[in-house]
Amino acid sequence: MASVRCQHVEGVMGTAFTVDAIFPDRSEEDGLRVVVSACRILHEVDRVFSTWRSDSPVSRLRRGELREADMPANVVHVLESCALARDRSGGWFDPWAAPGGVDPTGYVKGWAGQLVLDDLRASGAEAGLVNAAGDVAGFGGPEPGRPWLLGLTDPFDTTRLLGTVAVENCSLAVSGTYERGEHVYGIGGERAVAGVVSAAVLGPDLGVADALATALVAGGQDALGHVADDLEYQALVIFKDGRWVSTDAFPLRATPAPRHAAAS
Repeated sequence: MASVRCQHVEGVMGTAFTVDAIFPDRSEEDGLRVVVSACRILHEVDRVFSTWRSDSPVSRLRRGELREADMPANVVHVLESCALARDRSGGWFDPWAAPGGVDPTGYVKGWAGQLVLDDLRASGAEAGLVNAAGDVAGFGGPEPGRPWLLGLTDPFDTTRLLGTVAVENCSLAVSGTYERGEHVYGIGGERAVAGVVSAAVLGPDLGVADALATALVAGGQDALGHVADDLEYQALVIFKDGRWVSTDAFPLRATPAPRHAAAS
């Protein structure tokens, strides 16, 4: 039996997750069953972490009804991961500084997408791609020897692409103000004033990449200095004045060439 490619869109967390998976020696029906089963993870994550659901453990934590020590094991894990991301970003990603209490949303969406991808791999997929509302994790590729190729949107003209990024056994997270406005908070809980319109982070884990992209929008050049020290992750930051700054190895194939400077 030849490989089968299965595609599925799951509505959850107020957005859409798109899953693309390739399975060897399966029928399309069996492959879709695996994909849909993996997507149940997203609904469990939403049940536990949603700040919109008044009965979620995280909402109860934010209201002071529960302590961090009382949280389920997955919440404890996420908060520990958020603390590590805060350290990696020099404090620019800080869920504890969010208005209304701790809010790990900037990590959770990417983390949930990574969980789905890992489940697909464990279930026998030979390639997979999970698009968590614009943050993407993948392994393998659409064809043997060919990685998934993602387009990076131009924040100044969303009808065109800045270029492409190859994703193979890695993740790409993008954060910015060009679609949702000023929604990111920096150190001390103040709205970000770094003048960043878009930030992209490439690395092995989508949750961490998601958190670091948020940090770059908050901290701009200062946050990029911290990310540049982490060899596992590469980053690109675009400022409102049109400047581009990146770490040395961010793999964007850009056309036309940007006004670009590599971060030291």
